Formats: sequence, structure tokens, C-alpha cells
Amino acid sequence: METAAGKARAAAGQGPAVCRSVPEGSEEQVAALYWEAFGRKLGPALNPPETGRLFIAAHLNHDRGIVAVLDGRVVGAAGYQLAGRALTGGSVRDVLSTYGPVRALPRLAVLTLFERTPAADELVMDGIAVDAAYRGQGIGSLLIDEIVAVATDHGCRRIRLDVIDVNPRARALYERHGFTAHRTEQTPYLRHLLGFGAVTTMHRPITTADATSERNTR
Repeated sequence: METAAGKARAAAGQGPAVCRSVPEGSEEQVAALYWEAFGRKLGPALNPPETGRLFIAAHLNHDRGIVAVLDGRVVGAAGYQLAGRALTGGSVRDVLSTYGPVRALPRLAVLTLFERTPAADELVMDGIAVDAAYRGQGIGSLLIDEIVAVATDHGCRRIRLDVIDVNPRARALYERHGFTAHRTEQTPYLRHLLGFGAVTTMHRPITTADATSERNTR
């Protein structure tokens, strides 16, 4: 579903349209963006890359993604978890079917490291992926703004996300949008496997101003 603000922005030639779902037929584009952004982290569970991208594309929950579309192409995507469902899906059976029982077991163990369950009245944001050719044009900010709008619409009291220590640009973006660090967990045992050694959990409260802004854009 393309948002009203996104339609107006695109019609005025002011940038990409923002959609509150992954458009049918764009699954592989979104999977490619996610792999580019998070492939180092996802690789131990979903490698080789081509198989990993296909697995992500095949198991997307379309209504748990926000995408930025420009000239018919997805140039940015943000996933979130709400009511037990996230953008990236796939059951244990799906992993077993794709990788086989022997190779699947250690992959499932890695995937459990990424599991995050939202608290009551909380939306968990999975991360942002923007096409390298379009970075620095405010697309990440557009995606975060729409995530905030989704959380507001669902009556959430806050948004939670995790950012790794080797991604300071992402952390700076989140801080500009009102996220503050809640706690940092040192994970040196993951540095060799996944490429990072600490994870910071950040929170952003949903405010009265967010609700007012959302009403004004409708």
C-alpha cells in the first residue's frame, strides 16, 4: 500500500514513493538489498549467497516491510516485527527443506541468535537496507518515519532495535530520529563468526506528537 505522503512526494518529483508493504514481484529486489546490508551477519545461517537471497525472497511477509520505490525499482527497505511476524520468515521445516537435515542444524542454531520477541505494545525494527547508488539521499529517514507511523497506528508505546558496533552510520541515523541507547551487550564470541563484537539495543518512544503528525498526513 503506497502511503498518501509517498504518492504526493513521488508525483512532485521529490523522491521515491514509500509503500507499507512489499509489492508483489519485488521480493528478489528486497532480498538482494537485505543481503547486501546484512549478508555478513546472515551468511553463516543462509550461505551460499544465491541460496540465501532466494530463501529470503521466498519467505517474506509482505505486510511487515516498508519499501521505497523509484521508477518501479525498490531502492530501500525496512522490516519490522509485530504481533509475532517479521519481514523475513521461514520455518524450521523450510530451512530443513532448503539445506538438508545435516547442514540445517548448525544454521538453525545461528538463526536463533537473531530472534527478538517484542514486548507488549512494542514494535521491533529489523533494520534498514538502502541501495548503494541511492545512499545519502534521505531514503533511510523516509523509511524510519514510516516505521514510526506504523507503530503509532498500532498503538505501540515504543520502537526497539539492535545495532551492531561495526555500523556506526546506522546508529547515527537512528539517534537523529530519536532513538537512544538502552543497553550494550558485549559479544566477542560472535566477532569471528558474524563480524561484530557488541550489540546495542536502542529505544524510541511513540509520542503525542507522532500521533498528531500521523493524523495530519492522512
